[in-house]
Amino acid sequence: MKKITVIGGGIAGLTAAYYLDQKIKEQNLDYQLQLLEASNRLGGKINTERRDGFTIERGPDSFLIRKQSAERLARNVGVGDKLVKNGTGKSYILVGDQLHSMPQGSFMGIPTQVRPFLTSSLFSVTGKLRAGMDFVLPKGEAQDDQSLGKFFRRRLGDEVVENLIEPLLSGIYAGDLDDLSLMATFPNFYHLEQEHRSLIRGLQKTTPVPKQPSGKKKSMFYSLEGGLETLVEAIEASLSEGIVQKGRAVNKINKSEDGYELELKGGSTLSSDVILITTPYPVMKQMLKPYDSVADLHNMKATSVANVALAFDQSAIKEDIDGTGFVVSRNSNYRITACTWTHKKWPDTAAPAGKALLRCYVGRPGDEEVVDLSDEALEEIVLHDLNKIMKIDGDPLFSVVSRWKDAMPQYSIGHKQVVENLENGLASELPGVFVAGSPYRGIGIPDCIDQGEAAVEKIIGYLAE
Repeated sequence: MKKITVIGGGIAGLTAAYYLDQKIKEQNLDYQLQLLEASNRLGGKINTERRDGFTIERGPDSFLIRKQSAERLARNVGVGDKLVKNGTGKSYILVGDQLHSMPQGSFMGIPTQVRPFLTSSLFSVTGKLRAGMDFVLPKGEAQDDQSLGKFFRRRLGDEVVENLIEPLLSGIYAGDLDDLSLMATFPNFYHLEQEHRSLIRGLQKTTPVPKQPSGKKKSMFYSLEGGLETLVEAIEASLSEGIVQKGRAVNKINKSEDGYELELKGGSTLSSDVILITTPYPVMKQMLKPYDSVADLHNMKATSVANVALAFDQSAIKEDIDGTGFVVSRNSNYRITACTWTHKKWPDTAAPAGKALLRCYVGRPGDEEVVDLSDEALEEIVLHDLNKIMKIDGDPLFSVVSRWKDAMPQYSIGHKQVVENLENGLASELPGVFVAGSPYRGIGIPDCIDQGEAAVEKIIGYLAE
């Protein structure tokens, strides 16, 4: 009997374990599967707190509808009927002390419709003219990689980057736009420029604006009733008995004559023929420290972030804003980086009737020490910043502070090549050892699910050789 070990119980590891378990049962394969999770809970960054009728996401709060692997997984594990779409409404960008409506007809901050961009208060006349240069500038020279900042500044100018693109993309990656890799994050933008010369024209040709008969904005995100941890719970319940083993941390992986030996915290060992590692990058490096394919890798940077959820009676918010939230330009004198009016984004599931739930984010490159402040200090910072924009009367009913230390992997320039070198090195030096998860080929929930699915095919193919 061949033994397969998945290390790490985040969404990538859970996905791999689920689909491996399904294949083993459907095809009557003579494989033994185990999932080892160091902590006492599954889900990784997916962490939902249910309190007094509120649904509070301590990590991600949704996943993209257009990336179908997450919806497919939810339906496969029996919670498809619990999928809910986000409420729609205005979203804003805070520049200086003013909230500006997000221009309609933009894709990740890049304008695809000219009129909303020209009438937007986000940009000066000079900034709009500079962005219009995208229509006449030649395409950039072909290159293996470059920073997102360099690419977008050349095409659209500093003002559009600082006031629109940077707040949106940095909100996704919690990183520095001038360090993040274009080819590891949005290679489609590079290919659009190379093929169509103009980035805007390329987007106009390939992503036409959908026509909504009612004029209503289309929902882009899914969550689940009860929060995203509903998905984690459903996957765990769907796995065959004995697969999940919590509180079992792997310290080291040793190559043996028959496969691999895993040294666990506490001194016990396990043997395995195939291993899938879905842990954070530093944990993976420590487990495989003696091997050249890993020892030669650089230390991937990771940023720290925190979020503060604040519950109120709706009557406490004296100056409400018509919308679902805002992101903050880094040129603004604020320590929060974004705020979601969660009770509006998820009107049916986030908060009881008559209550409001706000979730604010702190932590960015250059201000990561804010994450280490006390809960009380973080709450004070958030309330101070919020009251510059909207008037809130009194203290929150309660607050929930969530810290994610070194949890956001940074896809620096050359990241794609680093990942390829790692995978090739493992195939050569440690055949049967695979990696998947947020440090490698996408940090979103569907991206991690995609990697889990791909790992299943690699493992089954390897064992069939």
